Amino acid sequence: MTTLEKAKLWLSDTFDKETRDAVQVLIDSNSPDLEDSFYRELEFGTGGMRGIMGVGTNRLNKYTLGQATQGLANYMLQQFKGEEIKVAIAYDVRHNSKEFGKLVADVLTANGIKVLLFKDHRPTPELSFTVRDKKCNGGIVLTASHNPPEYNGYKVYWNDGAQIVPPNDEAIINEVYSVKFEEIKFDGNDDLIEWIGEEQDDVYIDACIENSTYQNVGKENLNIVFTSIHGTTYTTVPKALEKAGFKKVDLVKEQMIPSGNFTTVESPNPEEPAALEMAIDLARITNADIVIGTDPDGDRLGIAVRNLDGEMQLLNGNQTNTILTYYILNEWRKQGRITGKEFIGSTIVTSDIFFDIAQKFGVECKAGLTGFKWIGKMIREAEGTQKFVCGGEESFGFMTGDFVRDKDSCGSILVACEIAAWCKANGRTMYQYMIEIYEDLGMYYEGLVNIVRKGKEGAEEIQNMMKNFRENPPKELAGSLVEEVKDFKEQTSFTVSKNETKVMNDIPKSNVLIYYTQDGTKVCVRPSGTEPKIKFYVSVKDSISSEADFKDKLKSLEAKIEEVRKDLKLD
Repeated sequence: MTTLEKAKLWLSDTFDKETRDAVQVLIDSNSPDLEDSFYRELEFGTGGMRGIMGVGTNRLNKYTLGQATQGLANYMLQQFKGEEIKVAIAYDVRHNSKEFGKLVADVLTANGIKVLLFKDHRPTPELSFTVRDKKCNGGIVLTASHNPPEYNGYKVYWNDGAQIVPPNDEAIINEVYSVKFEEIKFDGNDDLIEWIGEEQDDVYIDACIENSTYQNVGKENLNIVFTSIHGTTYTTVPKALEKAGFKKVDLVKEQMIPSGNFTTVESPNPEEPAALEMAIDLARITNADIVIGTDPDGDRLGIAVRNLDGEMQLLNGNQTNTILTYYILNEWRKQGRITGKEFIGSTIVTSDIFFDIAQKFGVECKAGLTGFKWIGKMIREAEGTQKFVCGGEESFGFMTGDFVRDKDSCGSILVACEIAAWCKANGRTMYQYMIEIYEDLGMYYEGLVNIVRKGKEGAEEIQNMMKNFRENPPKELAGSLVEEVKDFKEQTSFTVSKNETKVMNDIPKSNVLIYYTQDGTKVCVRPSGTEPKIKFYVSVKDSISSEADFKDKLKSLEAKIEEVRKDLKLD
């Protein structure tokens, strides 16, 4: 079926007049958007879907959301026969999120499913917490994380508060794709909606404080600057900081206003220094010790602290997680809580320093595929045998304890500020604490290269790049021979020096390649699951004996990452 034929199907009475009119305009104007809007179905992946808002099968709209929710409802009705089924729904600040939240609620209630719907914007981790706290069968959050303003998305959670994983994800996908648009039940029943609001914030914040704080040293003297970057955490983080005992918190007021346009930033992504520029400017005025920003749905956090020159320095995700993990495990050890039956969670694209940290403190480090749903799966599978301590991934996500089953900026911010306060009270900075960890375990440094390729042609180009790297792996990177090639799609590990291939079946198949060189350099290649990008994660390491060595070591590691970039021809 041609793209035009697919588009004409959306001119039938199944679709409302507004939708039909918009499709007709695309057809009449022969708009280039017609192809991208209809050339495929918007992918309902293993955790949900994310896309540009608009009409069409490859867009997020009333009908693609309705189809996804009807499929989910059909599956839940099969899985929980005879039970009162409850689903919690939250949404972020993006355009149409509130309307989409009610739309999704209507489809569920039209199928006899009870809905707990937040009255206003709430962070994704609060939704994850609420699923378990309210004993729901599942949860949905309308968010596109830190994507550009034209995007929105839909994430599905199961009754453990974690995003859906096998076998539920594949079964739900099958149900979703079997739903025809005319079969969607849109006529909701408001009697089945329970509205929730600030009272749930307090329960969530109390849980964050209980699970993410260890000592009360110097909190009243720590100068904090916080920004929600126009996102949802304006509802939780300032209140949580105050309740936890932090007295000096300055807010970037212009960015505490929720907005789907993200008016003061080019991108609301705390991974990017520009997103924290206003917060860092305020920190110079207030002489802040730490700057913190969160993404629109409040699961990621970016942290900047004073470097060795006294300037605000944005930490990368691996650095932040290294500090948090080391500190938390050290506190667990002090409290006598480590018995050898604990573990931390990580991902295959995250720094290998977490294996070193785990070994130091006598716990296990488990690494899964990218995405916190896999850490959630680890927690569920280990219940009753192992205790989860904390976990994170390089893309600025971290979680403390298992009370939330997704990355959680609120709990992570509380422990980060506690560390900063403790460091200040002891006459040092959080940055110096990080260097001390590197002196103990070795200095790791990471770089990320994103290559953006948009649209249908871009998707094909990314596929071809992965094919080429799979068939023609590099032999040498930054002067060191490639010793091991891991292919998670083929589930194989090839050792070059031994010419030996082993099967890896402990992690599900995924289109990811990892190269290890003889000197420990690690390069991971994977297409993004949520954006039109192919990502290259580069990790290098060296030993460091003192703080005085740090700057020189950092320069040499940065130069090494640049060498890898050139060897892979990523200019």
